[in-house]
Amino acid sequence: MVSRIVGVVTAILAERPGAQEIQALSSDDASLRNALNLTDLTGVVAVGDTVVLNTVAVELQLGTGGLDFVVSSSPNRLPDAPAKGHLLKLRYTPLQTPVLAVESPESPYHEAVAQFQSLYELPVVCMELHSHLPAVCAGIHWAEQAHNLPRPLKIVYIMTDASSLSLSLSRLVPILKAQNLLHATVTVGQAFGGDYEAINLYSGMAFAKEVLQADVIIAGQGPGNAGTQTPLGFSGVDQGLAVNATASLGGSAILVPRISFAEKRHHHHGMSLHTITILRQIVRAPVWVPIPRLPVEQLVRICTMMEELDMGDEVQTTIIDTEQSISELEKLRPYLSTMGRGLDEETPFFLAGAAAGILAVQLSEIYVA
Repeated sequence: MVSRIVGVVTAILAERPGAQEIQALSSDDASLRNALNLTDLTGVVAVGDTVVLNTVAVELQLGTGGLDFVVSSSPNRLPDAPAKGHLLKLRYTPLQTPVLAVESPESPYHEAVAQFQSLYELPVVCMELHSHLPAVCAGIHWAEQAHNLPRPLKIVYIMTDASSLSLSLSRLVPILKAQNLLHATVTVGQAFGGDYEAINLYSGMAFAKEVLQADVIIAGQGPGNAGTQTPLGFSGVDQGLAVNATASLGGSAILVPRISFAEKRHHHHGMSLHTITILRQIVRAPVWVPIPRLPVEQLVRICTMMEELDMGDEVQTTIIDTEQSISELEKLRPYLSTMGRGLDEETPFFLAGAAAGILAVQLSEIYVA
């Protein structure tokens, strides 16, 4: 398997903060390859530059959007001067880079994070899949208007390091921010590239509450969920860890269930085995599980699967009317995709995200009264 190739940049296809999507002509077979350049690590490239590409993910047909990754370029246009911080992300690798962590002593936010006491029941929407993010935001936006809130809610997305380490891989986040559906982003652990950096999920939540004054936090991995067809071997277990972290900090955890009736794989049909595993084996704290009001047969199937979990009083299942939120999902239709399927094919999947957003608004009203 070829894992590195040399190519020449022929076009800059798209740019967003921290990333360039480029096209390069391979020196191996003269094919045109699409690649992602993470500018925080490798600097900005231009047409005509020679680049070394990491092709492993494409060769293995992994879910990276068909993109190679730029490893280095010539001429070597170095990234901008690093942040004035001592915390390293991608630690002890050739690409380790310093960031200013919000909780570090040299950070202007150090004292605020140090003084954190509790989330005080702040709603935290815990996602397994990054593709739920726009649906959650759409649900929040619809419920804001339906509840006639006196001001827009501040929504903060915390991206964990279970999957993509670079937030810049996400095409969704810049779109949601441009449409004022996200207030700010925080990358935690070894993840990087958010508006703010934090050492772990707990301090990231503390920062979102104390400094960003979040009304709702959305927590979950970035693009590129990894799985192994074993009960516990998938990166989405981070969803359960986020639930537990939320509870330990005094927040109100909302778990987005993974629901699909278009999925052919039996373990993801109906209520995904991932959701069941997370609730049964990972979650050890009170959690809300909102279920969208689906067609009767589908709703009965999901509710029956939830009842079979027999989780006791800690798991609060609630049915959420999401029909009217479809109007907000429609506005984001071009950006709604999971496993290559859009809103029409995966309506229950995206309604589950919207239901979580609607419930978050209901729980957050005490903050905006």
